[in-house]
Amino acid sequence: MRTITDAELLALLTDLESDRVERKQSFKGSAPETVREAVCSFSNNLAGHDQPGVVFIGAKDDGTPMEGFAVTDELLRQLADIKTDGNLAPPPTLLVEKRRLASADFALITVWPCDTPPIRYKGRIHVRWGPRRGLASAQDERILNERRRHRDRPFDVQPVADSTPADLDRLRFEHEYLPSLVARDLLLANDRSYEQKLAATKLIVAENDPVPTVLGLLVCGKSPSDWLGGAYTQFLRIAGTDLTDPVGDEEVIHGTVPDQIRRLEEKLEAHNRRRVRFAGLDRESVGEDYALDALRQLLVRNAYMHRSYEATNAPVRVYWFDDRIEIHSPGGPFGSVTVENFGQPGVTDYRNPNLAEALRALGYVQRFGAGIAIARKHFGARLSFQVQPGVVAAVTTLEAAA
Repeated sequence: MRTITDAELLALLTDLESDRVERKQSFKGSAPETVREAVCSFSNNLAGHDQPGVVFIGAKDDGTPMEGFAVTDELLRQLADIKTDGNLAPPPTLLVEKRRLASADFALITVWPCDTPPIRYKGRIHVRWGPRRGLASAQDERILNERRRHRDRPFDVQPVADSTPADLDRLRFEHEYLPSLVARDLLLANDRSYEQKLAATKLIVAENDPVPTVLGLLVCGKSPSDWLGGAYTQFLRIAGTDLTDPVGDEEVIHGTVPDQIRRLEEKLEAHNRRRVRFAGLDRESVGEDYALDALRQLLVRNAYMHRSYEATNAPVRVYWFDDRIEIHSPGGPFGSVTVENFGQPGVTDYRNPNLAEALRALGYVQRFGAGIAIARKHFGARLSFQVQPGVVAAVTTLEAAA
């Protein structure tokens, strides 16, 4: 991935026939919607030229600059939000920057083709042919699906050897997962086969190679832990402050990732003490040890969405002590997240980008990149992060309220 030179950008800016360029006079009105559609189409790269596409903000249709157009920090922030606002899934690879070309300033979004298409915007697959863009046809989807290369796929869309479509729950897929991922009007007009639908949503490798992927077993598998050794959760409620203290409650939670999240939330709610205070107050005050909404963010974001399912049989572990909760997520930091910046606001990467897409579609993630910020807002100094050396696990510790 390299920065495009000024000469290349000028050539794109004035090329009215290219399928790699989109021009907008501003980022107002309908532009935020159409720019996101353009980013989606550049990511899908139907033409297959493996070159980045560029959105120019501040340019007229013929490529000449808008007079008086100013590139502000707020504009650049709005453009950067395109990657993390959750509408494009999985998140595209893009760069937002201010560039000066031909004595004029432009805001640029450079979008690189995705190795594991398709990328969807609000449940729809946008593609580009020449200077025009639109929704993908069934044949376009097949081309995008077949373009996935095994060696470049994230682990969450790798095939699981010896598994078959019979290991997937068809009712769950057709009545829960598919409607959450694909727009309703497209479903009603859809005449694709069951295998084509599984392939389009990355739950199997391809229509002619119907081997379930890791993603397929994690979100729609009948028994995921039979195929992925660590795909379960261990919950302990410990009556004390040390692992050697008596265990008050325990459960090993199996099932799909959504099943595990739902059951774990039930356990957390059952153990979360609520306190009512009257003394010195005009009205009673109701409090709880932990804000459940923020606690859910930590669980979904760190314990499930970002954990490693590869080369480990370790489960997600949630240890609830009298004075704290510890969440152990196998795998440790990934990509741009390091031991030094782990847990810092705005620092994020995706070990399982397609699982992130699935959890977003199912309603467990509202906005990519915001989970830690939400948790910090609620818990402040009570929240800490560490990486266990030798164990290769990220540990989130949340201290109980005083």
